[in-house]
Amino acid sequence: MPIFDQQLAPGDLIDPDDAPRRVVAYGITLTGSDLELPPHRHRKAQLLFSLRGVLTCEAQSGLWLVPPQHAIWIPGGAMHSIRASGTIEGYDVFIEPEMMTGMPNVCCTLSATPLLRELLIRAAGFPVLYPEGGRESHLFTVILDEIGASPVQRLFLPMPADRRLRRIVDMMISDPADRGTMPSWARRAGLSERTLARLLERETGLSFGKWRRQLTIMVALQRMAEGASIQRLASELGYQSTASFVTMFRKTLGASPGRYMATLRGTTDPADEERPQRPR
Repeated sequence: MPIFDQQLAPGDLIDPDDAPRRVVAYGITLTGSDLELPPHRHRKAQLLFSLRGVLTCEAQSGLWLVPPQHAIWIPGGAMHSIRASGTIEGYDVFIEPEMMTGMPNVCCTLSATPLLRELLIRAAGFPVLYPEGGRESHLFTVILDEIGASPVQRLFLPMPADRRLRRIVDMMISDPADRGTMPSWARRAGLSERTLARLLERETGLSFGKWRRQLTIMVALQRMAEGASIQRLASELGYQSTASFVTMFRKTLGASPGRYMATLRGTTDPADEERPQRPR
C-alpha cells in the first residue's frame, strides 16, 4: 500500500490502482518517525506533494529531492522507493496515465503553485468513490491543468546501478563530510581509479567530481529544507569555511544558498541566508 497516513486504519484505505475513479487523492501524515517504502510501482501515475517535511524518491536510476511546497511526478508503472523522516504532511494524487499525456515519461520534481496546494487540500477531503461528473470531477480537471503547468526543478542526482559504486554512494551519503579523493574512494570499493571513472561516467553521465558535487548539493538542499544554518551545513559537509561552501553552491546553481532556498519557497527575501564573515 503506497499511502502513509497515521490517522487511518489499513482497512479504511483503497489501493489507488483499484479505485474505480480516473483520479483519486489522499492526505499524508507522518509524525516523529522514519519512513522507508521499499521499491514498488503503480499502474496509475502519481503526484506526491510535500506540504511539510522533506521526501526523497529513488526511481529510474535517479534520486529526487522533494522539499516542502514541491512534488514529485512519478509516471505510471515506474518502480520507485520513498524515504522520509520526522514530521511529514502532504498529498498523494493518482491519475490514469492517458489523462496526462503531456507530462514527462520520467520522474521529475515540480514546484507546486499555491493554487495547486489549495486544490490538493480540498481534493483530499473527497471520498474515494466521489460522484462522477460533479464538482469533484471539475476540481480534479483543474488540478491536472495545474500539474501540467508546474515548473520542473533541478533536484535530481543520477544513481549508478553497479553494486561497487552503490557502496561508495552509501558511504558518501552516510558521511558527507568525508572529502576523500577519487583514488581513495576507488580503493575502498576495490576498484582502480580508471575503472571507477569509467563506470561512473557510463552509468550516470557525469565525471566523479561533477557527480560528487551534485550529491553535495542534494544533501545541502535537504538539510537546509530541514532548517540547518549555512555555517553548520558547511561544517557538516566537510568545507573548511562557510565562504568556500557558498562559492561552490553559487557556481553550481547560479545563486547563493539563501537566495536559492527563497526561490524554492516562493519568497523574494532570502532572509534565512546567513552571510559568511570575511576572514580577518
